[in-house]
Amino acid sequence: MKIPILYEDNHLLVVEKPVNVPVQEDESGDLDVLTILKQDIKRRYQKPGKVYLGLVHRLDRPVGGVMVFAKTSKAASRLSDQLRRGIIERRYLAVLRGVPRKKQSTLQHYLYKNRQKNQVYSVKPNHPEGKVASLDYQLLDSKIDQSLVSVRLHTGRSHQIRVQMATEGLPLYGDQKYGSSMNKRGEQIALWAHKLEFEHPTTKEKMQFTSEAPRVYPWELYTTHDQVYKTYG
Repeated sequence: MKIPILYEDNHLLVVEKPVNVPVQEDESGDLDVLTILKQDIKRRYQKPGKVYLGLVHRLDRPVGGVMVFAKTSKAASRLSDQLRRGIIERRYLAVLRGVPRKKQSTLQHYLYKNRQKNQVYSVKPNHPEGKVASLDYQLLDSKIDQSLVSVRLHTGRSHQIRVQMATEGLPLYGDQKYGSSMNKRGEQIALWAHKLEFEHPTTKEKMQFTSEAPRVYPWELYTTHDQVYKTYG
């Protein structure tokens, strides 16, 4: 499998993650993005021994889009620190089942993850294992009972966008886990990591990368699809 490389230097590797490929090794045993990239680096640079590649952030298996990996432990530490401090900006495009009442808003929920079931739930603020989750969304376009939104994450909880939107009665198109009552089996989840912005770990230069969602259903429905990339790219 060939993973598109958007940028590479001695410290960073920015790629476009394919849909339905796990970011790292899991119980499925399927080939994962981290392993594929390590094998590619080893081949291209003829590196002996093990290749270091640090995982800075994650995307759910069915989700595609832009990701950054660290090629040194120092870069990994500094990028992870940026993530903790909220310096890394992550924007997503999503197609929702339904249309939000507000064109733009901030959503805040408390989420609890059942690790045995790999299921995340919205819980009350006093839940002993609940963690705050926050995001901003902006409505870009709508088609009767579906809508295209831009989402900016403020926290990085597991399945965060999917659960927060479903809690608002707006599950993502194709999401079998959190929108099974509105989605059909076999539909591809319409969530795409569109934009990533951060400081270079050594030069401190502002780095910005974008990745376009595939021109397939339901993305192709929206007349503003091309304008989305001019506005949010």
